[in-house]
Amino acid sequence: MREILELLERDAQLSHDTIATMTGLPVAEVSEAIATWEASGAIRRYKAVIDWDAVDEDPTRETVTAFIDVSLAPARGVGFDDVAARIARFDEVRSVYLVSGSHDLRCTVIARTIRAVSDFVSQKLSTIERVQSTTTHFVLKTYKRDGDAFTPPEADHRLPVTP
Repeated sequence: MREILELLERDAQLSHDTIATMTGLPVAEVSEAIATWEASGAIRRYKAVIDWDAVDEDPTRETVTAFIDVSLAPARGVGFDDVAARIARFDEVRSVYLVSGSHDLRCTVIARTIRAVSDFVSQKLSTIERVQSTTTHFVLKTYKRDGDAFTPPEADHRLPVTP
């Protein structure tokens, strides 16, 4: 059954018939499993991964992506969960992870400008109780996201074979 989820994660447009063929399972079983996962919330949503740089015709319509590392003071009984949930509610925040290392949380933030990210950090994020420090890293160029490469495919340098 995990194979069905892995196939959907790679390509959400696969039909139930195609998934059944690829896994060797009956179509009805595939459809039932997917419906169950959708109802339980295991499948959160379906989405497309878009290279906005390749399609955006308005060069003034830019967005800035930043990774923000957050150091927290833990609280008895909740650890970091309550602060992580609070941070996740902000519209600018795309993801929040509890991580190992010198910081506790890593957030992905998307905003219209560097100034907007700066304002988010200084006015919203750093004012949350128990936030001790933040470190912001701005994305300069995306090479790969969500398993999809954003670089042109390499030319096939193999020699042609003739029968």
